[in-house]
Order: sequence, then C-alpha cells, then structure tokens
Amino acid sequence: MHLCRGNARSHWIADGGYEPVAEVLFNEFDIDGYFLEYDSSRAGDFSPLRFVPKGKMVVLGLVTTKTGAVENKSDLKRRIEEASRFVPIEQLALSPQCGFASNSEGNALTVDQEKAKLQLIVETATEVWGQL
Repeated sequence: MHLCRGNARSHWIADGGYEPVAEVLFNEFDIDGYFLEYDSSRAGDFSPLRFVPKGKMVVLGLVTTKTGAVENKSDLKRRIEEASRFVPIEQLALSPQCGFASNSEGNALTVDQEKAKLQLIVETATEVWGQL
C-alpha cells in the first residue's frame, strides 16, 4: 500500500504524520508492505513505525520525486538508522517517495535527475542491506 500525499507536477496536497492512523493501518489491514512518504517534514517522524508488526515491510520513501536535487547518501543512511529504532532494519527498504510522473505532465525533473536518484537508492540500499 502506498500512502500518497499528492505528486502532480511536483506539488503536494496533504501533510501530517502517520501517528493518528498508524496502529490501525499497520495492524488491521491484511497488507504485507507499506510505501510511506518520508521525503520531507510533512510526514512527521518515524515513531509511528513502532506499531509495525513482525512480518510486514516498510519502504521508506526518503528520496523526493518533486525536485531534481539529489539527496545526500549519508543523510539517507542516518534516516534509515533512525527508522530502525522503531522497526527492525530487516523490515525496512528504501525507495523514492512516489512515482516520477503521477500524471501525463510529470514532475519538474529531467530523466538524468531521475536516473541519478534511482542510482543513489541502489547504492544506498546495497551499502545498508548488502547485495541480494
């Protein structure tokens, strides 16, 4: 399940942390994976992840698809470590916060910027979780 906060033409439409819905979201839905947007402070902190039960995966959307600036790998690793204080790192993964083109107009990124962000995700994930 992806919880989207809006992604049309690099704009968002919603904000707020996951805390108000976390316990129900992670425990009452028969879903084994959650793609959560954590690319900005609009999503709140990682503390709602404490409700994630064993056996469910959380994909941290730490890399924004709204701007072309490439994130810092050290910052991504630090945030993954922070999230792992609430759910075991084995239940975490990394991705963009949303798709690069949620509509026909896409977002304000070039294809090269998109490729750089995806390469960063692969490199970071390999360093954090190792080769598959």
